[in-house]
Amino acid sequence: MILLLHNRYRFPGGEERAVEDLAWLIREHLGEDVELLERDSAALSQGRAAAGLLRGGLGPEEVGEAVRRTGARVVHAHNIHPTLGWRALAAAREAGARVVLHLHNYRFVCAVGTCFTRGEDCTRCHGSNTLPGVALNCRGASVAESAAYAASLALWQRQLAAQVDRFLVPSAFALRRLRQLGAPVDERARVLWSVQRSFADGSQAAAGRHVLYAGRLSHEKGVADAVVACRAAGLPLVVAGDGPAEAELRELAAGADVRFIGRVGPEELAELRRDAAVAVVPSRYAEILPLAALEAMAAGVPVVASRSGGLAELVPEEGLFASGEVGALTGRLQRLWGDAAAGERGLAVVRERTAPGVVARQLAATYRNKPTFGR
Repeated sequence: MILLLHNRYRFPGGEERAVEDLAWLIREHLGEDVELLERDSAALSQGRAAAGLLRGGLGPEEVGEAVRRTGARVVHAHNIHPTLGWRALAAAREAGARVVLHLHNYRFVCAVGTCFTRGEDCTRCHGSNTLPGVALNCRGASVAESAAYAASLALWQRQLAAQVDRFLVPSAFALRRLRQLGAPVDERARVLWSVQRSFADGSQAAAGRHVLYAGRLSHEKGVADAVVACRAAGLPLVVAGDGPAEAELRELAAGADVRFIGRVGPEELAELRRDAAVAVVPSRYAEILPLAALEAMAAGVPVVASRSGGLAELVPEEGLFASGEVGALTGRLQRLWGDAAAGERGLAVVRERTAPGVVARQLAATYRNKPTFGR
């Protein structure tokens, strides 16, 4: 039995899908039972969230009880902020489970988890020195919220690391950056690519009818660059997702061939990919590795992505452009529009690295505490 822990975000996104995909992988390819213990930030008041952060978690006994009830041998934790914290992991270990912490972002050091503020990449916070995040009010909502996150990260960073038997990160870039940020992520860390459940038989990009952006609508995602580039290239853009920058993006897109369809389910997203001539992942920050790129490549859609973070490890060179350079993005979109051969090349890359059998073997080794694959 594997027990998954996750604190859902106020704006759900790729990490929620990653948790669902791992649960599926454990059941279908490891042959183990799996249970998810989940909390939801959308249901929390600001005061309750701050209390969870500053105490190092709320209600850790719930986790210990779940381990004892299920007989879980491993607790595989994902986002633990603000209500789970290090105390949840300590309770899991005390109840007899090994602890794996999956780091989908940089929140070990960075209060927003993206290392992006004031419109640019940011690595000012380092180790337990999280004061720059307060000075810059990176959380945005209030200085008090920024202070609560900064204080909790500084207070509990070492205690959190001490509860972990194995760290997992989705890309080699993520591991390098976490260490550069001074996070206590040592030889216990391994890279585990995000599993893809299925792969297209081939690319249908030649029959595609639009550029597809799928993801959160926020400034660091670079969606505004995609809007401007598609307008310049004369290409229709479909934007699937929601988030805090939606109103600004709709205003920017006025008069252009851009369709906002909101957040959609897996089936509708798969249909949008089948009709896509090219997918765009224009991140303006060093993103660990967005699922949007993996999923588009697995569908045989050619991908144009910024040369940032883990994207450069996955997306073929022909699809990469320098982050923020809209002219280069425009050219890449025009070049790869409807290019089925490019879609096939990307499909081959992602099948080799993220097929269920490949990821399942690595995950099984992690749960056995046998580090059989490299960082």
